[in-house]
Amino acid sequence: MTPLGDLLLRRLATTGPITVADYMADCLLHPEHGYYTTRDPLGAAGDFTTAPEISQMFGELIGLCLAQAWLDQGKPAPFTLAELGPGRGTLMADALRATAGVPGFHAAAQLHLVEASPALRQAQQTALGAHHPTWSDTAGDLPDAPLFLIANEFFDALPIRQFIRDGAGWRERQIGVQDGALSFGLSAPAPLAALTHRLDDTQQGDLVETRAPATPVIQAIAHRIARHGGAALIVDYGDWRSPGDTLQALRRHQHEDPLAHPGAADLTAHVDFEALATAAAPAAFTRLTTQGVFLERLGIAQRAQALAVKLSGAALDAHIAAHRRLTLPSEMGSLFKVLGLYPKSNPPPPGLDE
Repeated sequence: MTPLGDLLLRRLATTGPITVADYMADCLLHPEHGYYTTRDPLGAAGDFTTAPEISQMFGELIGLCLAQAWLDQGKPAPFTLAELGPGRGTLMADALRATAGVPGFHAAAQLHLVEASPALRQAQQTALGAHHPTWSDTAGDLPDAPLFLIANEFFDALPIRQFIRDGAGWRERQIGVQDGALSFGLSAPAPLAALTHRLDDTQQGDLVETRAPATPVIQAIAHRIARHGGAALIVDYGDWRSPGDTLQALRRHQHEDPLAHPGAADLTAHVDFEALATAAAPAAFTRLTTQGVFLERLGIAQRAQALAVKLSGAALDAHIAAHRRLTLPSEMGSLFKVLGLYPKSNPPPPGLDE
């Protein structure tokens, strides 16, 4: 058992079961033993790899998409260029390189990064220090100004609660101690107003996930965009509505039991894009679009061909494989989706239909 696991066993033996959300929050952000507070989780030496680490094309096209949205809205200056959960800063570095030739874009941009991990803040400083970033703890700390924002694989790591349908009520899935080990259990059934709308599309025993911490984040973004202009691109895996039990743990690039190594594995769950869109008022939201379609609309095939001209051998093979991994339905192309937010008086960001 991990140090955090031992701590949880002692605590739960005294206090009783906790929600899945409380468990995720401890595992990911505990000040001494939390997953994100103690390590850089990315890359071959870490536990997972995100799209910006796969190919520079991803960040380049995201940057150009936001720059075009900025042009379409009359080039507001100054404006906030922000990323939620920027990892090592790879995506933003690629975006800034690709947009260096857009007249006035860099001069007007004020870079803000929302990051909870001290280890990753250090990596972001190395990658982006020349652009003088400002770090924030939450999206609510972003300036009250025009906002052009990317959130790639950010919402999937926010804690979820899980509820199992029981008649017209719900039992909450909880984590407690059984036979000296962490174990899942269920609360007593009770009605839940927040899930009344899910009574129409669920049956006895179906599991539904909610993600309350996502609401203030999306509202902070949407209100800035609605008041001052801007655009947000939310890229993550999930679908329009929660499809059941999606809690997963990833450690050393392998899936494992979420209770096996608390604090030493990444915990995520699929994003319910319907809930994000519903909370995005007064901003407008786009149609949910698969990552593959979005990138193809932005010209990833042409960019891939241009980069391939200077490559050969293993480098060319890796480049082709990266393009396929980002776009093919059997890879990341369909599992990952893109939702755009924008002012109701402006067109949606490039690559996304209303």
